[in-house]
Order: sequence, then C-alpha cells, then structure tokens
Amino acid sequence: MSVKMRVEHVSKIFGSKPKSIIPKVRDGMEKDQILEETGHTVGVYDASMDINQGEIFVIMGLSGSGKSTLIRCLNMLNVPTDGSIYVDNENIVEYSPAQLKKYRQDKIAMVFQHFGLFDHRTVLGNVEYGLEIRGIEKEERKKISMRNIEIVGLKGYEDKYPGELSGGMQQRVGLARALANDPDILLMDEPFSALDPLIRREMQLELLDIQERLQKTIIFITHDVNEAFKIGDRVAVMKNGKVEQIGTPEAILESPANEYIENFIADIDRSKILQAEHVMIKPNALVSLKDGLNVAVREMEENGISSVFVVDRQRQVQGIVTIDDAVNGIRSKKSLSDVITTNIHMVKKEEYVNDLIPKALDSKYPLAVLGEDDRLEGFILRVHVLAGLVGDDIEDSQTSAQAVMI
Repeated sequence: MSVKMRVEHVSKIFGSKPKSIIPKVRDGMEKDQILEETGHTVGVYDASMDINQGEIFVIMGLSGSGKSTLIRCLNMLNVPTDGSIYVDNENIVEYSPAQLKKYRQDKIAMVFQHFGLFDHRTVLGNVEYGLEIRGIEKEERKKISMRNIEIVGLKGYEDKYPGELSGGMQQRVGLARALANDPDILLMDEPFSALDPLIRREMQLELLDIQERLQKTIIFITHDVNEAFKIGDRVAVMKNGKVEQIGTPEAILESPANEYIENFIADIDRSKILQAEHVMIKPNALVSLKDGLNVAVREMEENGISSVFVVDRQRQVQGIVTIDDAVNGIRSKKSLSDVITTNIHMVKKEEYVNDLIPKALDSKYPLAVLGEDDRLEGFILRVHVLAGLVGDDIEDSQTSAQAVMI
C-alpha cells in the first residue's frame, strides 16, 4: 500500500514568537508551563505519521490533545511552525498561494462537525457549491452533485432545505458536498459528534459503505475510542499535542504503549471493535466429500479434534461432520454426504463479535468464517467470542479450543 500523505515532525505553536518555543518543548517543558511563562500555546509538537492511500486513518484524543489543530495543518488552515507535510511526495508547506489554492480545490476536502451548510440553498445547491466556485458548468455540476446525493442516500431530497432535514441528513449533505469535488483526501473533524447515538451509528456504517465503494484516503478526528476503533484501519492517539501511539485497533488493544492509553481504552466495548477474523483460528484439517468417512476419521484422530469442516474444491463449506457421526456412518456403510450436518452458522470475517454472540450461543457447532468468494478461512467457538468480550488472550483461548473441536 502506497503512502498518500507523510507528516514529518510537524509542530504548531500559537503566539507571537512560535519558533522560539520549539527548543523549550524539546527540552521537556510542559505546555501548561509554556503558556504560563510565555503566553504561547502548544497545539501540536513533533507529530509524524504516514497515511496510506485508501485507508481510514483516525486521529483520536481528548479535548486539548491537538487533534483538530493537526488536521487543520493538513490542509494548511494552520501553517505549521515546524516540520513538513508531503502529499504525493510534494511538501505542501512550501507551496505558493496558487499551488495551495489548487491543492485545496483538487486534492483535499473537509467535513465539519456542525455541517457548515447554507440555509438559503437547497440540498442540491449546497452540494453544488464547491463545483460552482470552481467554475464547473451548470449541467455538469448538477450531474455530479446528483450522483453524490445518491451515494449518501439522499436521492429525492435534492430540493429540500437544510432546515427541513434531520441532523443526520444534514451531515450527509456535508459529506456529499465534500465528495462532489472528488478529492483524493477527505478530512473529517468529529463529523458525527453532534448526532444522537442511533444516527451516529448509522452514519458510521454509511461512511464504511461509501469507503468500500470509493476508496478515498480519509483522515477522521474523534474523541470517542469506540468510534475510532470501529471505523479506523489505523489509529493515532494524541495527548497534550503529542502523538502517543499509532497502530491498528487490534494492536493498540493488545499492546497499549503506556498507562495513559491503557486507561483510555479501559472501558472500550471490545465486542463492537473486534471482528470475526480477529478471534477466529485456521483449521488444522479439512476434508472434501470425495475423501469419504475413513479419511475424515483419520484427519480428526491425527489432529486430536472431534469434528471437521467438509469443503468443496473452491474451499466453500458443504457442512461439518463429527467423529461420532463418522464412526457410526462407517459401521452403517453410509457415505460422508449421508452424515454431514449442513445446519451450521456461516459468518463473514468482517462481522463484529457483538453480532456473532446470538449465533455462537445458538449453535453447538463452530461458526464457519468466510472470506472472499465465500472461501472458508477459519472457525469460531463460543470461547473465542467470550474471550473477545472480556479481553482474555485470544491465542490462549484458541489453543485450548483447538484441542476440542473444529
């Protein structure tokens, strides 16, 4: 995966002599002391990160952490006091005014927390606004805008005004307006924080659906750890203007960098963060229908397991057979197809553990985890789901479960 944006040692200090403050922060002076003694505010200090093409990169932190200051450096609304920001290998900090204008028009767009809509414009008029400023002809900008209105699920509302829409719908308009400019990079500064919880969850899922189709590079700001870990491919955690840790949600959950991050994620709802692929294990053995019952019994005995999945040549699940059913089938001179159980739950590897709980509790067989083309990638037992909920070591639970059943 290629790097779309590289942030190198970026600092942003607010005050009359910002560059003079950099050595003080480097020497360990805290931001509160700097404010008290110099009147300068440390927004961001020495932030570095690579943001990959097509990923959702979340910057997470509490109020005052520097996350919103940093995201405004990425479109140069905040000019960094120090450091470099490379987009497609060009340092935008060194851009001329004309280059910066083109960068903002063509490569980057921003979605705000409070929607930023024009009350006197219809939905269509709001979505068209950026295209209008760029001088796009009326028919073309209407065509582009209508396509993006449909993408965000507002087809049929193009003639409505913002005051006639719910908060969630207004946020969709803001998103459609940003997408209409077809930016490479989408900045989203706490876009869902003003929404009620139900609408917020809907918008999170909507964003993931849109990203699946459009594959934009999205930089998303939030103070909500559950939101960050749900939508982020990777997450940067900030505190007092500094980046404390960068990693995938699973990596941060597994190995928090320090006590601050441990406390930050302590109350996270793991069932809404971990996906099936994070708690599944790969089977030691598989059989096909042509293998027959004797092969199935041998595979189970050699691997010390009590059941095995039956798959076809494309590794698509046909069912499952237990050791007892296989042995009884041999005695009764039945075939493998006669004794396999097809009434099993199959789940996608992207499904969240929270959604697997009813299926895991309902079934005496493992859950089959499917990947691309519905190929079997792994399995999940009830113990895996519970381990994901309570934060037990997943590998330990997998090891103990492997000896029981697959």
